[in-house]
Amino acid sequence: MEFKKITTAGSGVLGAQVTFHTAFQGYQVSLYDLNEEVLEKAKKRFQDLKEIYKRELKATQKAVDDAYLRIEYFTDLKQAVRDADLLIESIPEDPKIKREFYQQLALVAPVKTIFVTNSSTLVPSLFAEDTGRPKQFLALHFANEIWKHNTAEIMGHELTDLAVFDRIVEFAVSLNMVPIELHKEQSGYILDSLLIPLLNATMNLLVNKVADPQAIDKAWVIGSGATLGPCAILDLVGLNTVYNIHKIGAERTRNPNELKKMNYLKENFIDKGKLGKVSGQGFYTYPNPEFENPDFYKSK
Repeated sequence: MEFKKITTAGSGVLGAQVTFHTAFQGYQVSLYDLNEEVLEKAKKRFQDLKEIYKRELKATQKAVDDAYLRIEYFTDLKQAVRDADLLIESIPEDPKIKREFYQQLALVAPVKTIFVTNSSTLVPSLFAEDTGRPKQFLALHFANEIWKHNTAEIMGHELTDLAVFDRIVEFAVSLNMVPIELHKEQSGYILDSLLIPLLNATMNLLVNKVADPQAIDKAWVIGSGATLGPCAILDLVGLNTVYNIHKIGAERTRNPNELKKMNYLKENFIDKGKLGKVSGQGFYTYPNPEFENPDFYKSK
């Protein structure tokens, strides 16, 4: 059975991208977030995405305008999911916040609604019981800049209904995504399982003052042939997300190195409102970061 009405929860960097891209592919989307202030910020993100889709996907003005008009906005969760076939959750990477959200969602969502989490690191079995519908719950993870990095990693847990899993694969294809099916739970899925060790190594180099962001990115791009350095990737992911991941690690393991990375990000970036590309400043300043200068990777 085809999905018709989609609800998205969370309008941060990736949540906004998922919302707009889903609407761009023709779906009616209800966006839920905590208050009108954050929803107004989402509308600004959508205006920016309209220009990006026109520039990078050669989308017409009508196509992006129609996508924008397919999005409705809600601060009442019950209203947001009142007729949803599918809910895509992209709220902060905090187990407590996610658990409370799913417990609340379970009380108001229609029986038919399938839930998927867009969590980068937390596996679905952590929240399956809280959803009240474990058979209809799994992970659907999108990469940042969804319109061009169009993978959709799909991961169930032991109780996920295989028919539901297959429906999510079909949904991913309908979004013009490449479905990446995982056969068992893995924190970080495939992409982040490969990427996170690189970003952790980058954070170690930074907090131990081994090298600055520019030197790290030059070494990686020139040495590996990659198109983007790890500090630029951290800015793209969002330093608030990176901070939350290290905060969870520090609280769970009491690892002094995780605590050091958490404090480094908090003191140098989070407390100063430097959240990466989304805020205009992180390791680099946006728009027009220095690594986009053709001379950045050349010998001086």
